[in-house]
Amino acid sequence: MSVNLSELYSNQRTLFGRGSLDKLVPLLAARSQPTLLFCGQSFLQGAAYERIKADLNAQIIGYEIVSHEASPAEIDGWVARWRGHVDRVVAIGGGSVLDAAKAFSAMMQHPLPTARYLEKVGDSAVQPVTLPLIAIPTTAGTGSEVTQNAVVTDQRDIQIKASLRHPVFVPEVAILDPDLLKGAPDHVLATCGIDAFTHLFEAYLSAKGNLFTQQLAVTGLRQFIQAWPALNSEESAGDAARESMMMASWLGGVALSSAGLGVIHGIAGELGAIKPFHHGEVCGRLLFPFLDLLADSGHPLQQTLMSALHGQLFSEATDSPAQFLKTWLQQQAILPFWQGGPTLTGEEVKWILARANSKNSLVNYSREQMETMIAQAWRITA
Repeated sequence: MSVNLSELYSNQRTLFGRGSLDKLVPLLAARSQPTLLFCGQSFLQGAAYERIKADLNAQIIGYEIVSHEASPAEIDGWVARWRGHVDRVVAIGGGSVLDAAKAFSAMMQHPLPTARYLEKVGDSAVQPVTLPLIAIPTTAGTGSEVTQNAVVTDQRDIQIKASLRHPVFVPEVAILDPDLLKGAPDHVLATCGIDAFTHLFEAYLSAKGNLFTQQLAVTGLRQFIQAWPALNSEESAGDAARESMMMASWLGGVALSSAGLGVIHGIAGELGAIKPFHHGEVCGRLLFPFLDLLADSGHPLQQTLMSALHGQLFSEATDSPAQFLKTWLQQQAILPFWQGGPTLTGEEVKWILARANSKNSLVNYSREQMETMIAQAWRITA
C-alpha cells in the first residue's frame, strides 16, 4: 500500500454559482429548527443581507458577530450562552467567521472547555459530533467551508494558533456565491486570493501528495491563474474571475485537507499566535522568499514538480519556473500587498523560529532558511 494514500473530505452538499445565496432560506425552511447565525458586521451592512433579511430573520433565533479569529474563551462564552437552545448553525463571512462557527458547532457537543481539545496544547481528544453547519464564504481564500479543522487563536494568554480537527467538522453544506465577493476591498481580494494560492501550491508540493492530490491542486491553480489579474474588475471579466477564485479557494481547502501544507504555514501559524496580521497577507509575504528558495533548490522532485506545473499553467518557456511564477504573481496582482506594512522585532522572530517547522514540505528547512524568509517578508526592528 502506498504511504501516500489519499483521503478526500468535502461537504455533503455544495451549491455553487452566482446568486446561490438565495438557496439559503428555502434550505432552512425545508427543515425548521433553532438556528444561530454567525457573521461579520460587513455582511449585516451589505446589500446581500438587506435583500434576504426579512426571510432569513424568520428562520434564525439570533446571531453572533465575529470580527477576528476567535479565542478559546470567546468560543466557550458562545457555548455557555446558547447551549441547549441551538440545533443548527449558519456561517456567512470570511475564514474567521466560518472557523468560529465550526468551533462553536463542535464545542456545543463537547463537555470541556475549548482549549482542552486544541491541537498542540489540548489534553482531550475531540469526538465525532458537531451541530449541522451551513457555511457561506464571503471571501475566497481559506477554504474553511470544506476543511475538517476550525482554527482557534489566543494571542494574549496561551499564545497559540491551533485547530480543532475531525472529519465530521467539515460543514454539512457549503454555498459558494461568487457575487458575495463583489465590492470587497482590493486588499481583502488580494490577500485572501494569495492564501488560496498558497494552500494549493503547498499541497501540490507536499511530501504527503500523490497524483490524486496534485491534480486537485493543479485544477485549483489553473482557476487561480485565470482569476488573479481581474478580481476587482467591474466588467464581466471580474465576474468570471471571482467565480474562478471561489472555486480555487474551495479546491484549496480540499487539497490541504488531503495532502497537508508546508513551511509557509509552518511559519505563519506560529506568527499568528502572537501578531494580529491578516493570515493571507502573512502567507503571501512568505510565499515570495519561498519561491526564491525553490528557484535555488537542488531537490529533484521539487524541480520536477515545478517544471510540470509551469507547463500546465503557462505557455511561455522559462529556465526558472519558481522565479517566473514569482514575477507573474507580483506583476498581475491587483494590489502590492507585500510592500511596506508592519514590522517584527528580533525577539518576536526568535519566538516564531523556536516553534516553526516545515510541516509536509519535501525539504526540511533549516532555522536559517526560515529566518531568511521572515527577514525578506517583513522589516525586523531591534
